[in-house]
Amino acid sequence: MTKTLKYITCVTIAVVCTVVLGIAGTFLYLAPKLPNVDILPDIKLQIPLRIYTNDEKLIAEFGNKRRSPIDIEDTPKILIDAFLAAEDDRFYEHNGVSLNGLGRAIYQALSGASRRSGGSTITQQVAKNYFLTPEKTVIRKLREIFLALQMERSLSKDQILELYLNKIFLGHRAYGVAAAAQVYYGKSVDELSPAEAAMIAGLPKAPSAYNPLANPQRALKRRDWILGRMHSLGYINTADYQTAVNAPLTATRHSVDIEVYAPYVAEMARQKAEDLIGEAFIYDGYKVYTTINSRIQETAHRAAIKGTQAYDSRHGYRKPEKHLKDLNDETKKTYFATAQTIAGNVPVIVVKVNEESIVVENSSGASITIGWQNGLSDKRRYLSASRRSALPKKAADIVKIGDVVRIRKNTDNQWILTQVPDIETALVSMDPFDGAILALIGGYDFYKSKFNRATQAERQMGSAMKPFVYASAINSGLTPATIINDAPVVFEDSQLENIWTPSNDDGKFLGPTRLREGLYRSRNLVSIRVLRKVGINRARNYLSRFGFGIDKLPKDLSLALGSASFTPLQVATAYSTFANQGFKVNSYMIDRITLEDNAVYQALPALACEDCLDDANQNSAANDFTSAFKDDLEVLNREQATESDHNYAQRIMSEQDVFLMDSILRDVTQKGTGWRAGRALKRNDIGGKTGTTNGPTDAWFAGYQKNIVTVAWVGFDNNSFLGRGEYGGTAALPMWIDIMKVALKGTPLNHLTPPPGIVSVLIDKKTGKRALPGQTDTTFEFFKAGQVPETPTNQQTPESQSVNLEEIF
Repeated sequence: MTKTLKYITCVTIAVVCTVVLGIAGTFLYLAPKLPNVDILPDIKLQIPLRIYTNDEKLIAEFGNKRRSPIDIEDTPKILIDAFLAAEDDRFYEHNGVSLNGLGRAIYQALSGASRRSGGSTITQQVAKNYFLTPEKTVIRKLREIFLALQMERSLSKDQILELYLNKIFLGHRAYGVAAAAQVYYGKSVDELSPAEAAMIAGLPKAPSAYNPLANPQRALKRRDWILGRMHSLGYINTADYQTAVNAPLTATRHSVDIEVYAPYVAEMARQKAEDLIGEAFIYDGYKVYTTINSRIQETAHRAAIKGTQAYDSRHGYRKPEKHLKDLNDETKKTYFATAQTIAGNVPVIVVKVNEESIVVENSSGASITIGWQNGLSDKRRYLSASRRSALPKKAADIVKIGDVVRIRKNTDNQWILTQVPDIETALVSMDPFDGAILALIGGYDFYKSKFNRATQAERQMGSAMKPFVYASAINSGLTPATIINDAPVVFEDSQLENIWTPSNDDGKFLGPTRLREGLYRSRNLVSIRVLRKVGINRARNYLSRFGFGIDKLPKDLSLALGSASFTPLQVATAYSTFANQGFKVNSYMIDRITLEDNAVYQALPALACEDCLDDANQNSAANDFTSAFKDDLEVLNREQATESDHNYAQRIMSEQDVFLMDSILRDVTQKGTGWRAGRALKRNDIGGKTGTTNGPTDAWFAGYQKNIVTVAWVGFDNNSFLGRGEYGGTAALPMWIDIMKVALKGTPLNHLTPPPGIVSVLIDKKTGKRALPGQTDTTFEFFKAGQVPETPTNQQTPESQSVNLEEIF
């Protein structure tokens, strides 16, 4: 061996020893600071909060990262092969570090090559993504290598690959392959074609540069290169390769696959989840299952849109939203940058006005022609809440070039001229037996206004309050046949402003009127006299049992006309008592919250249970719900609580009182102010009450069937005048009908069956007293046992059965 060879050998050995010792020393230095790779399988990925209906349809997703982790065995082979071809085809062969790849990367870095291949294996990328910062330093690279080697000793290859496929960032907030499949193709991973799988596999290298949405041509080249690799590696055959490389680019931006539109519900559920869980609620993968019924919710959404737009159409076209003086491209671009579609009403700019048509331009620059019969011919101008202009004679009477207007598709799929209504609405549907909210609409459109009118807007109830005043009267000993005078009256009430002269909506007076008729005809003067007879303080105490805060109930006779203000949800909760046979339930929306299929929260609502009390308790309650109401109620509920382990609701009305009120409220929908409900639904088992406040400024319909309570409200946020003819029966009731048609489809009729302690007697319609044999103008009426009118003597004739107006004040 020559001296030169010996020298080279010694130098080589020295270099190798130095490198080995250097690596060993570096490892010994870094090892104590390296994280424990054994925790990798237990690391929680950031998974968004998801909100579902009670039938597990997605309502919303909250979180900065879109991710849907999947197990490796559920990941299709074509997708795995695409990533191996793109990132690490020797993944199942190396020990975590590819010496060839690492050497190639080092050589390219030292040689200054402009195009460099990645030197990191999939295992190294997992180490970097889970444990390390993105900085590019030698120390960080060494940490990455050491962690990769440790991971290969602790985890299986499939475990490492699963971690990688669920963690990797793939652009547009998509983390993991499942999220990417949804974002770019609106598909699950098992629906991806080879071309689509290759497109997604090309993203980790540069999620922006190779993004099919931002840089389609570069993304296409990257996809085809990966397909070529898959072909050369034997992952796909020649025929599949040719099909894939010839496939067009089909990626488009897909939002979260929302199945039920309920943004007000979603926000309520999000806030509740935050209250219950804390900061982790938004990224730990919690699932919130609400009580919302998807079918009823979707119907309520359509009803709200239809109802508010119908009101808006009745009152005329206000004016274009704004006018653009210059119609250059920059002006249009500036406007459309912030313009939003609201409840299907698309913002457009008028670019041409013909005699009987207009041409508008949308945000994409497309021109749309609106014909005379498509929302132009009937566009009377809004003059006031009760006045409109004459019909237009030409398109120029409505708009001019540069006007910003709204268009939407009608039922024939044609574009029509429209506008965003100023009027607002709120709808609530509930299960009366446990308080579960089945549907909730907080306004015309969440993105127009996030204010939730169903839960936050306290509005005067108007006549919708009357059933509770009448219930207090029934509880106090009045009967449905009690005669109350419907006549003018002047009150000097110390709680009101000097002299008060209330009147009926129609300005007419019926004279002596039975209590039943006074309610179903919604006679204001009868209601006032009923309240006066019961007593304001007693009535307020009674009404508070329905959940109406006693401090919000006025201490004057205006209480009878609904001057108190409550939210639609509170009103729905109160009306539940009429539907569930007399129990007080509490509304709730969150049924359960789960984390990895384990329940972390489960609602335990109080149930209205007719059969949970023995007959003795029920009969005792029925006979004693008068002056000793409070004491009996407390005893009744104590017994109920001790006799069962279940969570039962408190009884606040006897079943006899509930029956009488139910029978009257059913009359409202058959022959009273809510007659349209009975006619439209063709059912006699629905009860309810219209509500209209002074002005009118608020329109209500609150109603129920045994299985569901629904409340509809319509009004302006600023309490503006609704206009002549806009009452609860015209503005709110149509929405209620639309919801109940769907909710009650296939539901058997719930026949009116008197409970024990109720008797039916033939009475004189005029006097409310028991009818004489052979008498005409009579009707059957229900009474509680012990309150049946006495039989007149033989000497009395129907004409002689007079009514003492002094007794009915």
